[in-house]
Amino acid sequence: MNEKIRMAHGSGGDQTSALIRGLFMKYFRNEWNAAMNDAAVLPLSGQIAFTTDSFVVDPIIFPGGDIGRLAVCGTVNDLLTSGSLPRYLSASFILEEGLPMDVLESICVSMQATAKEAGIEIVTGDTKVVSGRGGLFINTAGIGEIDGEPFDFGQVQVGDAILLNGTLGDHHACILSQRMEIENDICSDVAPLVSMMKALKAGNVRIRGMRDITRGGLATVLSEISEQTHGALQIREKTLPVKDSVASFCKVLGLEPLYMGNEGKAVFIVDGADAEKAKKIMQSCTYGENAEIIGECVPGKHPVLITSVGGKRRLVPLQGEGLPRIC
Repeated sequence: MNEKIRMAHGSGGDQTSALIRGLFMKYFRNEWNAAMNDAAVLPLSGQIAFTTDSFVVDPIIFPGGDIGRLAVCGTVNDLLTSGSLPRYLSASFILEEGLPMDVLESICVSMQATAKEAGIEIVTGDTKVVSGRGGLFINTAGIGEIDGEPFDFGQVQVGDAILLNGTLGDHHACILSQRMEIENDICSDVAPLVSMMKALKAGNVRIRGMRDITRGGLATVLSEISEQTHGALQIREKTLPVKDSVASFCKVLGLEPLYMGNEGKAVFIVDGADAEKAKKIMQSCTYGENAEIIGECVPGKHPVLITSVGGKRRLVPLQGEGLPRIC
């Protein structure tokens, strides 16, 4: 029988040390955490970005990813929204008694592979064990270095372009499908967008701001951004990319992709003159092949959707709980 997490793994004694040395350090060891001190000493200069997040997704393993990949990507993409280059990550695990050790190891393998893809190092962490039913929760914090000026939606002006790097609703539809035991081929889009950001900056695209589209969906994100911009964010329904499988799933359940979460998609606002260049760069990148220019900043105050029949609909944030939580 495979070994499982026991309360003793969180006691701070020999079994805790064995878990850390035998599993976590097996995958996460690097020059900053090798000494296993309580804090990592890191080389940094200039302005930094700092963020933290917690991940409670159920199921913890799903088509296209798992809670470990989700934890790394979620924090990495949050750092990117400031205009920073992700550098360092902490990872704290809350393990429920009974979690199979091989499942935990598979999550560690996934986290390390994703961190390597994103160019970020896992440099410190913590482990706690609680009674439960064999679940797993992860908290991460990330540090990024800012080269130049941080992004600022307050710089958005009329004429700037709004871009999206791919299809809406993939992660949300995937998690709901798994929970509801609906058979389909929908996979999560969970992905780090570091290489795309680097490519846009290398192409001298003038990025005003970026937001990853997670809980609340695109409509909520645009509503939040609009509070900072000099103008109204207007998008066109005809240009919004949605996979056929996700569209069919939404139709059956009465869901709307505009309010569904993703974990590998972001909205970018760039100088209007750079729109086509930005689109081509994004489409040439991994995780950007379905990128589209979805709208522009126009005179006004509130975000608006131009419907497929030419009408106008004001976009508002998601109200209340709305949908089952997916991260």
